[in-house]
Amino acid sequence: MPNSQINAAVLLSGGLDSATTLAIAMSQHRRCHCLSFDYGQRHRHELVAATKIAHALGADSHLTIPIDLAAFGGSALTDTIPVPKENLGDDIPVTYVPARNLVFLSLATAFAEVSGASEIWLGVTAVDYSGYPDCRPEFIAAFEHTANLATKAAVEGSALSICTPLIDLSKAEIIRRGTDLGIDYSMTHSCYDPDAVGRACGGCDSCLLRRAGFEAAGIPDPTLYALPA
Repeated sequence: MPNSQINAAVLLSGGLDSATTLAIAMSQHRRCHCLSFDYGQRHRHELVAATKIAHALGADSHLTIPIDLAAFGGSALTDTIPVPKENLGDDIPVTYVPARNLVFLSLATAFAEVSGASEIWLGVTAVDYSGYPDCRPEFIAAFEHTANLATKAAVEGSALSICTPLIDLSKAEIIRRGTDLGIDYSMTHSCYDPDAVGRACGGCDSCLLRRAGFEAAGIPDPTLYALPA
């Protein structure tokens, strides 16, 4: 089957990494069907960004799926726990959402099986990231193995691949790659604690990683940050 006929499910959060992942998949002539999740996150501005990105990059479709991870809480992104600022420690931060990528990939697997997609594309990175356990290569490999044991499509010969093109790239390398592909990063949203109009806080771990990435890449940061109080 030629690459132009490969259907791919692309997890699109609206952030820098997922936008770059979509651009890479598009550059490899995948027919991209984007999935976003409205999971009760406090930074729902990312969903607006995801819609813009899917349209701007020419995805074949874009579906936003509502799930209520806020019912469980346990994360600064879905609970009343404050988002920590100016802190990139070694411990898993409170912005970790329990089993989020496990849930997202499970739903994406169901979508892929129904839609005939043979690939799921995911913008995880194991280099410049916040230490989330569900971004590690060993998790991705284990999930791919499990998905191919658990689905009718795989058992009947249509194996599923999990594609993680950013897994070994630093944030600066990701930004350079996306810039080469023509991404307008001003469309993307990374902040975990934006203000009411969606301006980035500049101090959460996601903002710190993003800003450091642009600086290391030598590319101007187009992010709109909230003015100091």
